[in-house]
Amino acid sequence: MSFFKKKKKQDWRAEDPFQDRESERYVEPIPSREYILKVLNEATAPLQLEDLLTLFNLVGERNKDGLRRRLRAMEREQQLVLTEAGTYRSFIVGKDKDFLGAEKAFVKAKEVVKVNLEVAAKLAIDEHHLPHEWPKEVLREINNISLEISATEREKRRDLRALPLVTIDGEDAKDFDDAVYCERVGEDYHLIVAIADVSYYVRYGSALDQEAEVRGTSVYFPQKVIPMLPEVLSNELCSLKPDVDRLCLVADMMVSSEGQLLRYEFYDAIMCSKARLNYTQVAKVLEDPELGKTPPYNKFASVWSHVFDLYALYKILYRARVARGALDFDTVEGVLVLDDQGVLKRIKPVVRNEAHKLIEEAMLLANVAAGRLLEHANRAGIYRVHEGLKEDKYPGLRDFLSSRGLKLVRHLPTAKELNQVLMVAYDRPDFSVLQTAVLRSMTQAIYNPHNIGHYGLAYDTYTHFTSPIRRYPDLLVHRLIRKILSSHDQAGHVYDEDTLIALCAHTSTTERRADEASRQVVMTLKCGLLQEHLGKEFTGIIAAVTHFGLFVTLEEWLVDGLVHVTSLPADYYQFDPVHHRLQGERSGRIYQIGQELRVKVVKVEPLERKVDFLIAGYENARKRPGRNKSTHKRSKK
Repeated sequence: MSFFKKKKKQDWRAEDPFQDRESERYVEPIPSREYILKVLNEATAPLQLEDLLTLFNLVGERNKDGLRRRLRAMEREQQLVLTEAGTYRSFIVGKDKDFLGAEKAFVKAKEVVKVNLEVAAKLAIDEHHLPHEWPKEVLREINNISLEISATEREKRRDLRALPLVTIDGEDAKDFDDAVYCERVGEDYHLIVAIADVSYYVRYGSALDQEAEVRGTSVYFPQKVIPMLPEVLSNELCSLKPDVDRLCLVADMMVSSEGQLLRYEFYDAIMCSKARLNYTQVAKVLEDPELGKTPPYNKFASVWSHVFDLYALYKILYRARVARGALDFDTVEGVLVLDDQGVLKRIKPVVRNEAHKLIEEAMLLANVAAGRLLEHANRAGIYRVHEGLKEDKYPGLRDFLSSRGLKLVRHLPTAKELNQVLMVAYDRPDFSVLQTAVLRSMTQAIYNPHNIGHYGLAYDTYTHFTSPIRRYPDLLVHRLIRKILSSHDQAGHVYDEDTLIALCAHTSTTERRADEASRQVVMTLKCGLLQEHLGKEFTGIIAAVTHFGLFVTLEEWLVDGLVHVTSLPADYYQFDPVHHRLQGERSGRIYQIGQELRVKVVKVEPLERKVDFLIAGYENARKRPGRNKSTHKRSKK
């Protein structure tokens, strides 16, 4: 092909201006849509899939499949065309056929695909190459693990079995890796956070350790989990069940009445949880203390006073969080309720109550203490860092917020400055839109052996210490702490900086992989349920605007669907990226981010996680005006 005579294989990662965005979203990024269109427009003839693979130097089935899926999505959204010859070129508005009308789309959509958890999970496991079977070596090691705690090990540790430590988790939780105890001491507070001692059972270099490193994290689907560690550990030996002796690593802290961490100490201990509480129980008793004296709550009578002390400390810590300017985003979530066959039946909204928040603050403080211990030890460590706003995205964010009446400083703002701007708009109907715009302008938090602080939480030092059952970085931190406490500790390990750099990069990647897989399963199940509502109308909010259409989120489903630009009422629509809107050139009609729309569901593809909407009342959109064609000609000159 003459195109390849003119242009050799290129380093698309260096030339693609959107590669940073793609790298944050995907474990193994491929060229962005914008860059693919640029290459197609510069080509002297349409290109085949193999041509693009060769041009971008993409090898392996995973990269080939990823590019194929992206091209198929771009074809669906009329960014490009697959010709009869099997080649790709850019879509030409006014020349290529319009988007399927409502009637045709609805007929095509009646091919219902049966979707349940098993189908959705298998699809995610295959697409993201999630390790989910235990190697034989791991199974052999599990069989050799003693279920009893030896007398020698008991004698080595501080005995906290008399202390009224409790776990507070969700009602459906099966692994309990953290327990808490709090007591007011004068004006200050004594807080103990005990974490399951996974490092005692998973020794460095063992088959268990190697497999945990490969997995990097547990992957959570609705009513299903792919654990980082086998269940004999995650649900038994390293689960802080009530009335059972368990090994733990403790963060023992004193906190001032202003929320300052006065001192901290880490040590090995043996504990026995006095209660397995859930968030709903705790929230009810916090709201009505007298409830704790009545059945069934009174069976936990010995622990409620300490829960109330923890609640008092939480309010102090939360005030300190606000004072230092940590970002606190309100995100809407929902619990997926499945039937016995794993089919989604409904979505139950989840409201984070005070019990969720008090445990969160306790864990945050333990993570801060662990980070400080690593930093003061003056040796290679691992931190959870967040750089904050992307410098190249900030001007666009500032312009967008300005268009909504919110003024940001010229320089990159601190978290506190940004939070103050958002709080001004907290009660506005477009707050969720503003919050989303900020989130999309930020880098993702990652693991790093070099401490640069955590922008979002407004911490100078922060790490992950509290979930070694399900996060490999936490297990690494436990090993590092143990070696700081005692150079002779066989369960500890010292890592050199190069090794930590590699492990941080790997675990940041596996975290993104797990998040993507989890979102995929949820979206697949939601699309399966949405199939039952084809042809029905719902109220949605425009969540994103592009040159090819509107992405609308159904409020009661939390599902995004596309209203393609060619299905909008007849007009020529100009895309305004600053104000995130499409505006009709003749009618002046505006569709912008945050706007409420009534839409009809016309097409659902669960396995592709694609949903198409039409604006209710415009199902039979007319052909686009002829101006599109002439406009295209002008742009080609």
